[in-house]
Amino acid sequence: MSLIINRPWERPEQHWVEGKGGKLEIEPERRPASYEVFDARNNTKRTEVLAMVNTIRDRVDQWREDGYPGVTIVTRKLLEHWHDETARQHPFYFCQLEAIETLIWWVEGAEAYKQGIHVPGDGGAWERLCNKMATGAGKTTVMAMIITWQVLVALTYPKRNKDFSRAVFIVAPGLTVKGRLQVLMPSEGSYYDEFNLCPSESMRQKLKQAEVLIENWHTLMPLKEVQRSVVQKGKESDEAFTRRVLGKLAAHKDIIVINDEAHHAYRKPPELKISKKQAADQGIDLDEATRWIEGLDRIHKTRRIQRCFDLSATPFAPTGKKSTDTALFDWIISDFGLNDAIEAGLVKTPRVVVRDDALPDAKTLQSKLYHIYRDK
Repeated sequence: MSLIINRPWERPEQHWVEGKGGKLEIEPERRPASYEVFDARNNTKRTEVLAMVNTIRDRVDQWREDGYPGVTIVTRKLLEHWHDETARQHPFYFCQLEAIETLIWWVEGAEAYKQGIHVPGDGGAWERLCNKMATGAGKTTVMAMIITWQVLVALTYPKRNKDFSRAVFIVAPGLTVKGRLQVLMPSEGSYYDEFNLCPSESMRQKLKQAEVLIENWHTLMPLKEVQRSVVQKGKESDEAFTRRVLGKLAAHKDIIVINDEAHHAYRKPPELKISKKQAADQGIDLDEATRWIEGLDRIHKTRRIQRCFDLSATPFAPTGKKSTDTALFDWIISDFGLNDAIEAGLVKTPRVVVRDDALPDAKTLQSKLYHIYRDK
């Protein structure tokens, strides 16, 4: 039985549910945005519904159907171009288009489509918006779309500096990821060309005016004070910190930030009572999370962070209620999780070995599956 029941380029119209006796059955509608919480101690699970995301989905669907009321001419051209399946060898996945459309809807969409919706923040002074996307669903391409949209509109409408910017600071969780994100630099042969993101050559040339900086989160660490120095410089000021971290980007104000693997960057609330060991057990580095956010706060003080776009497959943070308790970010506005990605054929279907009836190796008597990935 194949678990793939949807096409990756189309809106999901059905999903698997667990029926009687644990047998899978098809539900003829899109899976509601939600996540499952497993209790290992009691061997139980519960489903937490993301009510705001489900409401936003309906609003964005209606907004799309109505022709994107409220957007600029540039944004409309981009949306039409991205939906044009003849403009590139492979059309964009539905989840990629929905992710960028939801961000555009929140920033540019007519107010009538946003009534009654409040996207909570993280307690800081700058806005965060999160796209939850399964690994393998094309997050890097969505980042390229964000940059294309932000930069081209900012250059066309320079007075709209509260919503758009050509100065982009991308923060990665490690050097390996930072290396992979070099495709987001606006040079020739980048993702902007590979996926034909610009509707015209003139727009592609204009996109080269983007100021893009990609750094590892360690760059946001404060400088260690020199203990044995003839000249005591004292603590690094916020201005000096900003100039050191941003380099040429420090010449700009109202910058946008893109956090890749954003679950590494969350603001630790004062009431959070969790030890480093408890956090480590959940795969969370408290120092990393704190330093990442503290560094962005210092940049906001001196240059203003206009808006922060978070992308992550697992945007969880510890709640402090239990040693194993986590909660999704409150500012998630779109969700395409692992189950959705499996059903759309975007990621490999996991398989569980329940019985090995293959003949063992004659020399070692080990199972054929013992070193399955070493077999040539």
